Amino acid sequence: MKFEDVEKRDAFAMTQCADREQYLQFLDIKDDLTVVDSFVKADSVINSPSHERIFCSISGGSDSDVMLDLVHKVDKDKKVKYVWFDTGLEYQATKDHIKYLEEKYGIEIIREKPIKPIPTTCKEKGVPFISKYVSQMISRLQKHGFKFENKPYEELIAAYPNCKSALKWWCNCNHKFADSMFNIARNKYLKEFMIKYPPQFKISDKCCKYAKKDVSKNLIKRENADLMIVGVRKAEGGIRAAAYKNCYTISDSGTDYYRPLFWYGNDSKKQYENKFGIVHSDCYKKYGFKRTGCCCCPYGRKVFEELAITKVFEPKLYKAVCNVFGESYEYTRKYREFAKAMKREG
Repeated sequence: MKFEDVEKRDAFAMTQCADREQYLQFLDIKDDLTVVDSFVKADSVINSPSHERIFCSISGGSDSDVMLDLVHKVDKDKKVKYVWFDTGLEYQATKDHIKYLEEKYGIEIIREKPIKPIPTTCKEKGVPFISKYVSQMISRLQKHGFKFENKPYEELIAAYPNCKSALKWWCNCNHKFADSMFNIARNKYLKEFMIKYPPQFKISDKCCKYAKKDVSKNLIKRENADLMIVGVRKAEGGIRAAAYKNCYTISDSGTDYYRPLFWYGNDSKKQYENKFGIVHSDCYKKYGFKRTGCCCCPYGRKVFEELAITKVFEPKLYKAVCNVFGESYEYTRKYREFAKAMKREG
Protein backbone atom coordinates (compact mmCIF):
# COMPACT_ATOMS: atom_id res chain seq x y z
CA MET A 1 0.00 0.00 0.00
CA LYS A 2 1.20 3.52 -0.81
CA PHE A 3 0.14 7.11 -0.39
CA GLU A 4 -1.37 8.08 -3.76
CA ASP A 5 -0.64 11.80 -3.35
CA VAL A 6 3.06 12.47 -2.64
CA GLU A 7 2.42 16.02 -1.42
CA LYS A 8 -0.19 14.82 1.05
CA ARG A 9 2.17 12.09 2.20
CA ASP A 10 5.03 14.53 2.78
CA ALA A 11 2.80 16.97 4.62
CA PHE A 12 1.52 14.13 6.76
CA ALA A 13 5.06 13.01 7.55
CA MET A 14 6.19 16.49 8.60
CA THR A 15 3.40 16.69 11.17
CA GLN A 16 4.73 13.53 12.81
CA CYS A 17 8.47 14.29 12.85
CA ALA A 18 10.37 16.45 15.31
CA ASP A 19 13.28 17.25 12.96
CA ARG A 20 14.56 16.95 9.40
CA GLU A 21 16.54 13.75 10.07
CA GLN A 22 13.55 11.95 11.49
CA TYR A 23 11.45 13.22 8.58
CA LEU A 24 13.86 11.73 6.02
CA GLN A 25 13.86 8.43 7.89
CA PHE A 26 10.09 8.52 7.94
CA LEU A 27 9.91 8.90 4.16
CA ASP A 28 12.09 5.82 3.73
CA ILE A 29 9.49 3.68 5.52
CA LYS A 30 6.54 5.32 3.77
CA ASP A 31 5.55 2.18 1.88
CA ASP A 32 4.94 0.23 5.07
CA LEU A 33 1.79 1.75 6.50
CA THR A 34 2.02 -0.49 9.56
CA VAL A 35 5.24 1.24 10.61
CA VAL A 36 3.94 4.67 9.63
CA ASP A 37 0.76 4.11 11.60
CA SER A 38 2.75 2.99 14.65
CA PHE A 39 4.58 6.34 14.67
CA VAL A 40 1.31 8.24 14.42
CA LYS A 41 -0.40 6.22 17.14
CA ALA A 42 2.60 6.27 19.48
CA ASP A 43 2.86 10.04 19.10
CA SER A 44 -0.80 10.57 19.96
CA VAL A 45 -0.77 8.19 22.92
CA ILE A 46 2.52 9.06 24.57
CA ASN A 47 2.29 12.83 24.09
CA SER A 48 -1.32 13.04 25.20
CA PRO A 49 -1.81 15.23 28.31
CA SER A 50 -4.01 12.47 29.74
CA HIS A 51 -0.90 10.33 30.25
CA GLU A 52 1.70 11.65 32.66
CA ARG A 53 2.97 8.58 34.52
CA ILE A 54 4.04 6.24 31.74
CA PHE A 55 6.09 3.07 32.12
CA CYS A 56 7.52 0.96 29.31
CA SER A 57 8.41 -2.68 30.04
CA ILE A 58 11.79 -3.61 28.54
CA SER A 59 12.79 -7.27 28.24
CA GLY A 60 16.05 -7.09 26.31
CA GLY A 61 14.50 -9.09 23.47
CA SER A 62 14.27 -8.10 19.81
CA ASP A 63 10.64 -6.88 19.91
CA SER A 64 11.48 -4.85 23.00
CA ASP A 65 14.44 -3.24 21.19
CA VAL A 66 12.20 -2.00 18.37
CA MET A 67 9.54 -0.81 20.82
CA LEU A 68 12.07 1.14 22.91
CA ASP A 69 13.46 2.87 19.82
CA LEU A 70 9.98 3.86 18.64
CA VAL A 71 8.82 5.07 22.05
CA HIS A 72 12.00 7.06 22.65
CA LYS A 73 11.72 8.74 19.24
CA VAL A 74 8.21 10.10 19.81
CA ASP A 75 8.47 10.88 23.54
CA LYS A 76 8.89 14.64 23.16
CA ASP A 77 8.79 15.53 26.87
CA LYS A 78 10.63 12.41 28.04
CA LYS A 79 7.74 11.33 30.24
CA VAL A 80 8.28 7.62 29.75
CA LYS A 81 10.10 5.62 32.42
CA TYR A 82 11.60 2.28 31.47
CA VAL A 83 11.56 -0.85 33.61
CA TRP A 84 13.11 -4.31 33.36
CA PHE A 85 11.67 -7.20 35.37
CA ASP A 86 14.72 -9.20 36.42
CA THR A 87 13.43 -12.74 37.05
CA GLY A 88 16.73 -13.94 38.49
CA LEU A 89 17.23 -16.43 35.65
CA GLU A 90 18.50 -14.02 33.03
CA TYR A 91 21.28 -14.40 30.50
CA GLN A 92 24.38 -12.33 31.17
CA ALA A 93 24.02 -11.23 27.54
CA THR A 94 20.61 -9.77 28.41
CA LYS A 95 21.99 -7.94 31.45
CA ASP A 96 24.77 -6.50 29.32
CA HIS A 97 22.26 -5.45 26.67
CA ILE A 98 20.16 -3.59 29.22
CA LYS A 99 23.24 -1.54 30.10
CA TYR A 100 23.92 -0.96 26.39
CA LEU A 101 20.38 0.37 25.90
CA GLU A 102 20.80 2.77 28.81
CA GLU A 103 23.97 4.17 27.27
CA LYS A 104 22.59 4.30 23.72
CA TYR A 105 19.45 6.24 24.61
CA GLY A 106 20.72 8.10 27.68
CA ILE A 107 18.02 6.60 29.89
CA GLU A 108 17.73 4.70 33.14
CA ILE A 109 16.07 1.31 33.04
CA ILE A 110 14.67 0.53 36.48
CA ARG A 111 15.42 -2.98 37.72
CA GLU A 112 12.53 -4.72 39.45
CA LYS A 113 13.28 -7.92 41.39
CA PRO A 114 10.83 -10.85 41.72
CA ILE A 115 8.45 -11.05 44.65
CA LYS A 116 9.54 -14.64 45.09
CA PRO A 117 12.63 -16.16 43.41
CA ILE A 118 11.83 -18.63 40.64
CA PRO A 119 13.63 -21.54 42.40
CA THR A 120 11.52 -20.98 45.51
CA THR A 121 8.28 -20.73 43.52
CA CYS A 122 9.04 -23.91 41.58
CA LYS A 123 9.85 -25.77 44.79
CA GLU A 124 6.68 -24.61 46.54
CA LYS A 125 4.16 -24.46 43.69
CA GLY A 126 5.55 -26.64 40.91
CA VAL A 127 7.54 -26.29 37.70
CA PRO A 128 6.30 -25.02 34.32
CA PHE A 129 5.57 -27.50 31.52
CA ILE A 130 4.83 -26.92 27.79
CA SER A 131 2.96 -23.57 28.21
CA LYS A 132 1.41 -21.29 30.81
CA TYR A 133 -2.10 -22.44 29.99
CA VAL A 134 -1.24 -26.13 29.99
CA SER A 135 0.63 -25.74 33.27
CA GLN A 136 -2.31 -23.89 34.79
CA MET A 137 -4.75 -26.60 33.78
CA ILE A 138 -2.55 -29.45 35.05
CA SER A 139 -1.97 -27.59 38.30
CA ARG A 140 -5.73 -27.33 38.87
CA LEU A 141 -6.18 -31.02 38.17
CA GLN A 142 -3.41 -31.94 40.57
CA LYS A 143 -4.90 -29.81 43.35
CA HIS A 144 -8.08 -31.87 43.12
CA GLY A 145 -6.22 -35.18 43.22
CA PHE A 146 -7.05 -35.98 39.62
CA LYS A 147 -5.98 -39.45 38.48
CA PHE A 148 -5.41 -38.52 34.82
CA GLU A 149 -7.96 -41.03 33.60
CA ASN A 150 -9.77 -41.33 30.29
CA LYS A 151 -13.43 -40.90 31.20
CA PRO A 152 -16.27 -38.74 29.77
CA TYR A 153 -16.60 -35.18 31.05
CA GLU A 154 -19.98 -35.89 32.68
CA GLU A 155 -18.47 -38.68 34.74
CA LEU A 156 -15.38 -36.70 35.70
CA ILE A 157 -17.27 -33.55 36.73
CA ALA A 158 -19.37 -35.68 39.05
CA ALA A 159 -16.20 -36.96 40.68
CA TYR A 160 -14.42 -33.56 40.68
CA PRO A 161 -17.25 -30.97 40.87
CA ASN A 162 -14.97 -28.02 41.64
CA CYS A 163 -12.61 -28.50 38.72
CA LYS A 164 -14.82 -27.54 35.79
CA SER A 165 -12.46 -25.47 33.60
CA ALA A 166 -9.52 -27.89 33.84
CA LEU A 167 -11.75 -30.90 33.15
CA LYS A 168 -13.14 -29.17 30.06
CA TRP A 169 -9.56 -28.71 28.89
CA TRP A 170 -8.79 -32.38 29.61
CA CYS A 171 -11.91 -33.58 27.76
CA ASN A 172 -11.54 -31.16 24.82
CA CYS A 173 -14.82 -29.41 25.59
CA ASN A 174 -13.70 -25.78 25.41
CA HIS A 175 -14.31 -25.22 21.69
CA LYS A 176 -16.10 -26.81 18.76
CA PHE A 177 -12.66 -27.62 17.36
CA ALA A 178 -10.86 -30.19 19.50
CA ASP A 179 -7.42 -28.77 18.69
CA SER A 180 -8.30 -25.30 19.98
CA MET A 181 -5.54 -23.73 22.07
CA PHE A 182 -7.87 -24.13 25.04
CA ASN A 183 -8.03 -27.95 24.75
CA ILE A 184 -5.44 -30.59 25.57
CA ALA A 185 -5.67 -31.93 21.99
CA ARG A 186 -3.77 -28.80 20.93
CA ASN A 187 -0.69 -30.72 22.07
CA LYS A 188 -0.89 -33.95 20.12
CA TYR A 189 -0.82 -37.16 22.18
CA LEU A 190 -0.38 -35.24 25.45
CA LYS A 191 -3.52 -36.76 26.94
CA GLU A 192 -2.48 -40.28 25.97
CA PHE A 193 0.97 -39.61 27.40
CA MET A 194 -0.30 -38.30 30.73
CA ILE A 195 -2.71 -41.22 31.09
CA LYS A 196 0.19 -43.64 30.64
CA TYR A 197 2.74 -41.55 32.54
CA PRO A 198 0.97 -39.31 35.11
CA PRO A 199 3.33 -36.59 36.42
CA GLN A 200 5.01 -37.53 39.69
CA PHE A 201 5.91 -33.91 40.47
CA LYS A 202 4.00 -30.66 40.85
CA ILE A 203 3.35 -28.59 37.73
CA SER A 204 2.43 -24.90 37.91
CA ASP A 205 2.45 -21.62 35.98
CA LYS A 206 3.17 -19.54 39.09
CA CYS A 207 6.85 -18.75 38.47
CA CYS A 208 5.85 -16.05 35.97
CA LYS A 209 3.23 -14.69 38.37
CA TYR A 210 5.73 -13.96 41.14
CA ALA A 211 8.64 -13.02 38.87
CA LYS A 212 6.82 -10.67 36.47
CA LYS A 213 3.04 -10.39 36.60
CA ASP A 214 2.59 -9.44 40.26
CA VAL A 215 5.80 -7.41 40.23
CA SER A 216 4.29 -5.32 37.44
CA LYS A 217 1.07 -4.89 39.39
CA ASN A 218 3.02 -3.70 42.42
CA LEU A 219 4.95 -1.23 40.28
CA ILE A 220 1.76 0.19 38.81
CA LYS A 221 0.23 0.60 42.25
CA ARG A 222 3.37 2.06 43.84
CA GLU A 223 3.98 4.57 41.05
CA ASN A 224 0.31 5.23 40.28
CA ALA A 225 1.05 4.59 36.61
CA ASP A 226 -1.62 5.72 34.16
CA LEU A 227 -0.14 3.94 31.11
CA MET A 228 1.87 0.72 30.69
CA ILE A 229 3.61 0.11 27.37
CA VAL A 230 4.37 -3.52 26.51
CA GLY A 231 5.89 -5.31 23.52
CA VAL A 232 3.15 -7.72 22.43
CA ARG A 233 2.83 -8.52 18.72
CA LYS A 234 -0.26 -10.24 17.32
CA ALA A 235 1.96 -12.13 14.86
CA GLU A 236 3.58 -13.97 17.78
CA GLY A 237 0.37 -15.92 18.35
CA GLY A 238 -0.33 -17.84 21.54
CA ILE A 239 -2.56 -17.08 24.52
CA ARG A 240 -0.86 -13.78 25.28
CA ALA A 241 -1.44 -12.25 21.85
CA ALA A 242 -4.91 -13.79 21.53
CA ALA A 243 -6.00 -12.00 24.70
CA TYR A 244 -6.09 -8.66 22.83
CA LYS A 245 -8.01 -7.42 19.80
CA ASN A 246 -6.15 -4.18 19.25
CA CYS A 247 -3.14 -2.16 20.36
CA TYR A 248 -4.83 -0.22 23.17
CA THR A 249 -6.78 -1.27 26.24
CA ILE A 250 -8.67 1.14 28.48
CA SER A 251 -8.71 -0.16 32.03
CA ASP A 252 -11.23 0.62 34.77
CA SER A 253 -8.34 0.61 37.23
CA GLY A 254 -6.97 3.84 35.79
CA THR A 255 -3.97 2.22 34.14
CA ASP A 256 -4.34 1.80 30.38
CA TYR A 257 -2.21 -0.59 28.31
CA TYR A 258 -0.59 0.25 25.00
CA ARG A 259 1.08 -2.19 22.59
CA PRO A 260 2.95 -0.12 19.95
CA LEU A 261 4.05 -3.14 17.87
CA PHE A 262 0.77 -5.05 18.04
CA TRP A 263 0.16 -4.96 14.27
CA TYR A 264 3.80 -5.51 13.25
CA GLY A 265 4.37 -8.59 11.12
CA ASN A 266 7.88 -9.95 10.69
CA ASP A 267 8.45 -7.92 7.52
CA SER A 268 7.50 -4.63 9.20
CA LYS A 269 9.71 -5.44 12.14
CA LYS A 270 12.65 -6.26 9.87
CA GLN A 271 12.19 -3.05 7.87
CA TYR A 272 12.22 -1.02 11.08
CA GLU A 273 15.35 -2.80 12.34
CA ASN A 274 17.22 -2.21 9.09
CA LYS A 275 16.20 1.41 8.69
CA PHE A 276 16.93 2.55 12.22
CA GLY A 277 19.99 0.40 12.88
CA ILE A 278 18.56 -1.64 15.74
CA VAL A 279 21.23 -3.72 17.49
CA HIS A 280 20.11 -6.77 19.44
CA SER A 281 21.80 -8.55 22.33
CA ASP A 282 24.41 -11.29 22.02
CA CYS A 283 21.61 -13.77 22.66
CA TYR A 284 20.77 -13.18 19.00
CA LYS A 285 24.09 -12.08 17.49
CA LYS A 286 26.42 -14.53 19.22
CA TYR A 287 24.34 -17.33 20.72
CA GLY A 288 22.02 -17.62 17.72
CA PHE A 289 18.67 -17.51 19.51
CA LYS A 290 15.61 -16.47 17.47
CA ARG A 291 13.78 -15.21 20.56
CA THR A 292 14.56 -14.82 24.25
CA GLY A 293 12.88 -14.80 27.64
CA CYS A 294 13.67 -16.41 30.96
CA CYS A 295 16.73 -18.59 30.48
CA CYS A 296 15.81 -22.02 29.06
CA CYS A 297 12.17 -21.70 30.07
CA PRO A 298 10.40 -25.10 29.72
CA TYR A 299 7.69 -23.34 27.70
CA GLY A 300 10.07 -22.88 24.77
CA ARG A 301 9.58 -25.15 21.78
CA LYS A 302 13.35 -25.23 21.28
CA VAL A 303 14.23 -25.53 24.94
CA PHE A 304 16.73 -28.35 24.42
CA GLU A 305 18.56 -26.41 21.72
CA GLU A 306 18.62 -23.44 24.11
CA LEU A 307 20.01 -25.64 26.86
CA ALA A 308 22.83 -26.87 24.62
CA ILE A 309 23.75 -23.30 23.65
CA THR A 310 23.53 -22.04 27.22
CA LYS A 311 25.80 -24.84 28.40
CA VAL A 312 28.46 -23.53 26.01
CA PHE A 313 28.15 -19.77 26.57
CA GLU A 314 26.84 -19.53 30.14
CA PRO A 315 27.67 -22.80 31.96
CA LYS A 316 26.85 -21.52 35.47
CA LEU A 317 23.41 -20.44 34.36
CA TYR A 318 22.97 -23.81 32.64
CA LYS A 319 23.55 -25.62 35.93
CA ALA A 320 21.13 -23.32 37.70
CA VAL A 321 18.24 -23.88 35.29
CA CYS A 322 18.81 -27.64 35.30
CA ASN A 323 18.47 -27.61 39.08
CA VAL A 324 15.28 -25.56 38.91
CA PHE A 325 13.51 -27.06 35.87
CA GLY A 326 15.13 -30.50 35.69
CA GLU A 327 11.93 -32.49 36.31
CA SER A 328 10.11 -30.57 33.60
CA TYR A 329 12.94 -31.06 31.10
CA GLU A 330 12.92 -34.82 31.72
CA TYR A 331 9.12 -35.04 31.43
CA THR A 332 9.11 -32.91 28.26
CA ARG A 333 11.76 -35.09 26.64
CA LYS A 334 9.80 -38.22 27.52
CA TYR A 335 6.58 -36.71 26.12
CA ARG A 336 8.22 -35.72 22.83
CA GLU A 337 9.67 -39.21 22.40
CA PHE A 338 6.24 -40.70 23.16
CA ALA A 339 4.55 -38.40 20.61
CA LYS A 340 7.07 -39.36 17.91
CA ALA A 341 6.48 -43.05 18.58
CA MET A 342 2.69 -42.60 18.44
CA LYS A 343 2.99 -40.73 15.15
CA ARG A 344 5.09 -43.51 13.63
CA GLU A 345 2.55 -46.11 14.72
CA GLY A 346 -0.18 -44.00 13.52
